[in-house]
Amino acid sequence: MKKLLLSFIVIALISLSVTAQEKSDDFKKWQARFRVITIIPDVSDDIDGANVDVSTAVVPELDFTYFFTKNWAAELILGTAKHDVDVDLGGGIDLGHVWLLPPTLNLQYHFNGTAVKPYLGAGINYTIFYGVDEGDVAGMDYDNAVGFSMQAGLDYDLNEKWFLNLDIKKLLLKTDVKVDTGEGILPVEVDINPLIIGVGVGMRF
Repeated sequence: MKKLLLSFIVIALISLSVTAQEKSDDFKKWQARFRVITIIPDVSDDIDGANVDVSTAVVPELDFTYFFTKNWAAELILGTAKHDVDVDLGGGIDLGHVWLLPPTLNLQYHFNGTAVKPYLGAGINYTIFYGVDEGDVAGMDYDNAVGFSMQAGLDYDLNEKWFLNLDIKKLLLKTDVKVDTGEGILPVEVDINPLIIGVGVGMRF
């Protein structure tokens, strides 16, 4: 999957270099969107006989998109979310909560021609873990991590400036966690891999 994403990005960059001479003064190069997103983690871990659970979160999200051509664009996505964490070891153990800040940069292809404008994207993100609460254990330490992003969505034009947006992203994200049980450090590799569904409004400028 990672090789497929990297191949997509390389091919897209080559295409961009070929089309870079396209006339660019007859379309708006910038747009911004405000979305409300639901983040649904798909969690797995490497602890035998245990299940780590990371809660779903609903938060605002802001993104900025720059169009190189009418079809090719780069989108920077900004948002942060708080997730509760626990582990089932035959009984629930509260691992507190953690905040995630995952700025994501996607390269996108936009299909134009009608009021409904679908797009596809892929890229990378860097997730920063902060604001950690340890819950029932002595300590929790999350490693910041690089992940991959896949995206599909559509814009629906209300007029030349304003539009509605529906967006779905999948982040391939994992982190190494060190849990201080009070009797020693337990290293855990956790795949978070959230599905992110968002709706919102956008503006071209």
